[in-house]
Amino acid sequence: MRSSPPSKRDPLEEVELESRPVYDGVLLKVRQDRVVLPDGAESVREYVCHPGAVVVIAVLADGSLVFERQFRYPLRRAFLELPAGKIDAGEELLECAQRELREETGYEAGAWEYAGVMHPCIGYSDERIEIFVARDLAHVGDALDHGEFLEVLSLQPQEAIAAIFDGLITDAKTITALFRAIPLLGWSIVPAGPAPKA
Repeated sequence: MRSSPPSKRDPLEEVELESRPVYDGVLLKVRQDRVVLPDGAESVREYVCHPGAVVVIAVLADGSLVFERQFRYPLRRAFLELPAGKIDAGEELLECAQRELREETGYEAGAWEYAGVMHPCIGYSDERIEIFVARDLAHVGDALDHGEFLEVLSLQPQEAIAAIFDGLITDAKTITALFRAIPLLGWSIVPAGPAPKA
């Protein structure tokens, strides 16, 4: 009988010594942890615990993408973004994506593809957002959650990309989801020129 090799620890890993709740809200929780750093020193890490979310790239028959315009209170303005929402306790990822697309836009999809995961706030939150591509859409009527208000619109892919470069789309989950889905959408990305110097 062969034993498995010992797991190799990441030399940058910080080891938790103690964790305590700081805030317990309706959606978010905040924790404060005492950790040991790679050099043996101790430090404190505060972070937001998030239940996770999904984002959906919904492709209409003409190739355009379903977007929504929604007011986001923390920044006190409306944003242009892809349909998205938090994962409810015990909910499967695909079920959540299907529910959010239907509730927010009124569309149901006949075909779904998983495009990956993103971690939008790695410095202060454990949030993850699972990315889905939805095709074969049928409009069946929306069913917004209580207190949810938004406008639904569609953009051609080139309009969405232009909106990113023009600063009209600044939502990180939308930008990342579109980028991650490039292979599934069959888009080709041609660099406009050399990357700017940092």
